[in-house]
Amino acid sequence: MTIALFAVLLLAGMTAVIAPLARRPSAWPADPPDRRDDVARAASSLRDLEFARAAGTIAPADYARLRGALERDAFAQRVPEQRGPAPVRTIVAASLIAAIVVGVAVFYLPPSAGDRAPGETVTGTVPQTDALAALEARASANPGDIPTQLGLADAYVQAGRPQDAIPRYRAVLANDPNNVAALDGLALILVASGSNDGAIVAADRVLAQRPKDPDALFVKGLALYRKQDWKGAVEVWTVYLDVGQYHFGSDMVRGLYADAKTKAGR
Repeated sequence: MTIALFAVLLLAGMTAVIAPLARRPSAWPADPPDRRDDVARAASSLRDLEFARAAGTIAPADYARLRGALERDAFAQRVPEQRGPAPVRTIVAASLIAAIVVGVAVFYLPPSAGDRAPGETVTGTVPQTDALAALEARASANPGDIPTQLGLADAYVQAGRPQDAIPRYRAVLANDPNNVAALDGLALILVASGSNDGAIVAADRVLAQRPKDPDALFVKGLALYRKQDWKGAVEVWTVYLDVGQYHFGSDMVRGLYADAKTKAGR
């Protein structure tokens, strides 16, 4: 019913636009000549011509001929362009093409295309199981491939399986003890599980390399807050809010930061 109503309204709109043009072909507006443009172009050309004469790069005869032509053309009366008929066939063709495109989109796109989550493809959600299985196979076949191990660990976290991500992060750290991505990922899991001391250790290892790493500052401040180290949390989060204003945890931290400042007596 909705599609039929849309088609009827589309055809009615096309008819309302095209019918008057088809019955009484009206003149299509032409671009009227503007004498000021001609004068401005002539003045610019004359200025260039004078520079050429002063520099000696143009013969006197050529200078006189070109100057006369420019002055004559600048004030010549131009014949206005004739107003042509409206391009009815072009309008009709464009309308039909637009109608066909809209019709194809309406009939062939799935209903879920107009109501999908951010980042979801137009044709629907892509199943993640196969992608995760493929990533697991690649990680098992290449245990020393750090990007693949990190990708699998992040995929586990996104799938709500943080305990499966921990061995992957640790495998990366076994090959690269100072890998920031693995330390950040491990710290986030530890603080989420209540292991505040372990989270602080992991965050400190990151901050030793990157003193303004937003993930590490977020985790360390949260762990200190949960340990009721209000002063320490305030110090860490002061830096965090300066460098991590667009970090995913910034909105949460602002409220906790104000609370920690109050409890720290600041």
